[in-house]
Amino acid sequence: MGEAVAVTGVGLLTPAGCDAATNWANLCAGRSLAARNPKLAGLAVDISCDVPDFDPVAELGGRLTRRLDRFAHLGIAAARRAVADADLRIAECPPERVGVVLGVGSNSLRTYTAEFTRLGQERPAAISPLALPRSVPNMVAGEIALDTGARGPNFTVSSACASGTNALGIARGMLLGGMCDVVLAGGSESWSRMTAACFSQMRALSSRTDRPELASRPFDRDRDGFVLGEGAAVLVLERLGYARDRGARSRALLCGYGSSADAHHPTAPHPDGAGAEQAVRQALVDAGCAPGDIGHVNAHGTSTPLGDAAEARMLRRVFHGRVPPVTATKSVVGHALGAAGAIEAAVTVLALERQQVPPTANLGRQDSGLELDVVTGAPRRVDFGRALSTSFAFGGQNAALVFGAP
Repeated sequence: MGEAVAVTGVGLLTPAGCDAATNWANLCAGRSLAARNPKLAGLAVDISCDVPDFDPVAELGGRLTRRLDRFAHLGIAAARRAVADADLRIAECPPERVGVVLGVGSNSLRTYTAEFTRLGQERPAAISPLALPRSVPNMVAGEIALDTGARGPNFTVSSACASGTNALGIARGMLLGGMCDVVLAGGSESWSRMTAACFSQMRALSSRTDRPELASRPFDRDRDGFVLGEGAAVLVLERLGYARDRGARSRALLCGYGSSADAHHPTAPHPDGAGAEQAVRQALVDAGCAPGDIGHVNAHGTSTPLGDAAEARMLRRVFHGRVPPVTATKSVVGHALGAAGAIEAAVTVLALERQQVPPTANLGRQDSGLELDVVTGAPRRVDFGRALSTSFAFGGQNAALVFGAP
């Protein structure tokens, strides 16, 4: 209890940019990056948030790009950035003490359409032998190991939209348990037309296709669903002693982790956020702190009517009605599903470093009786030493992390 691990590197690719500095600048602008997407044309909802200016061929080479799906492109790129930011030489670590744990919500479906079409045409021999290894969730962790030379424990975590957060929490446990000295942990995900169609059929997506920039509006009274996003975030986590011995800079500390299940409904959250509260309180206890020690919350805030209401009720209970300044990153970059929690964790690290809370886009009026101190308009300067990042998912799976200043 109260033990922490060091965050020594951050790699971040989101619709707000392909490096941490650009991400921060665009998040602080407080404007949604959702837009109409020609690749979703013909679907009921054709808007999304996409990673801009990322050329996988230029970064990974043509051969590797063709072999992998986009979620792996993004994951490898984020891992490379994180390792460089940490000034980490994996070959010297030694590599068998460096693990990789990535959160991925589901199979990558980007290239499945062509393969299933061939099967439907009774042409199984035409199916690519790469169809499986380019798309199954575990491969992004395996490919990061191939790319970086990390030879320690290597796997992915799949708990829907809590995947990235759980990956970071599990990685912390591996470090504190002595299994590794370093873990590259986070999440990666990309959308597909099937992803968009399925969520649309569930009525989980915002229907504001005529004004996409207004569609993602967490905690707003007129919210009607989320906007699909994509991206990847990888944090380099290290045992504190190991980081100090190699002279690494600690950007933040990962101090606590909590996880729970609602056991309530396949897709709807517990209306009072009971399971979410359990995960948050567990994270606080694990970090050895009280609710009053938290100075900022990066909320799950998907912009769904039920989800935001349950989260607001939970936060008001945990913080006894005095919730610290809140931001909802998805209002700007959309919902990157299994990668969302890792992206928000990285943003929380940046907020701690800068002692600022980035604004939430598109918030006009909140639900009566569920008001939170949501930052809007411009970044808010806040003097805080610890921050909370939350993630909640289909299946009733909840996860929370507490980060602290080094």
